[in-house]
Amino acid sequence: GVEAGRWGCKALANGKGLAVVHAVREGERWACELETVLDAPQSTVASHLRKLRDAGIVATRKEGKWTYYRIADTASLQLLDLAGALGEDR
Repeated sequence: GVEAGRWGCKALANGKGLAVVHAVREGERWACELETVLDAPQSTVASHLRKLRDAGIVATRKEGKWTYYRIADTASLQLLDLAGALGEDR
C-alpha cells in the first residue's frame, strides 16, 4: 500500500540505493560483489540492502554463509524505468 510505497521511495532516494538496484537488475549478486561494484564499505552496502529488502524491492537467498540478492518484483524496475523516462523529458 501507501506505506510500502513510502519505504520504497526512501530506499531509492539515495544514489547508492539506486546503484544497488541497477547492480542486481541483470541477475543475482552476493553482498561482497556489491561492495566492489559500489565501491562502498560493507556497512554502507548492508544498510542499503536492508532498506531495499524491507521495501520489498530486493529479495534474498542464503547459500551456506553467503547471502545473494535479486530484484524481488519486476514492477519495481518498471517504475524506475518510468521515473527515469519522465526525468529525461525535463
